[in-house]
Amino acid sequence: MKLAYLALGTNLGNKKLNLKKAVKEIEKRIGHIKKLSAFYASKPWGFESDNNFVNAALSVEINLSPTELLEETQKIELDLGRTSKSTAKGYSDRVIDIDIIFYESEQIKTKELEIPHPYMHERDFVYIPIAEIAPDYIHPILEVKIKELIKGKHLLDKLK
Repeated sequence: MKLAYLALGTNLGNKKLNLKKAVKEIEKRIGHIKKLSAFYASKPWGFESDNNFVNAALSVEINLSPTELLEETQKIELDLGRTSKSTAKGYSDRVIDIDIIFYESEQIKTKELEIPHPYMHERDFVYIPIAEIAPDYIHPILEVKIKELIKGKHLLDKLK
């Protein structure tokens, strides 16, 4: 079994329900969820929108390769109503977004997939939920514990 860390986000519709549906589908189609963070509110990143996000992170035990994991997360996004992926032209509102942040401590860079996620350390809506569930995980490139990423930075609003 391998351990992967995923970040989830949504800013359309019933956001908490969107995340709950995504978590349920991940459990059903990808593997056993070891830990799930709280849900956090955040502002859009990389684009303008009136719709704020709700984000979470989870760790999941899998028997999938990184490529198979990517394929499954993208299928879940489509099944839950995501109509388009972000492109080089920018980001947009979305029903659900599932990003692979870490896959064990592997480093992967292909046209389709980059692990660790290249911007995770710049996005508090990613590293704060990850720090909640894996504070001592060591980023394989930055070589710092995830909890070190949040020192001195503004925390997101944890939703109840």
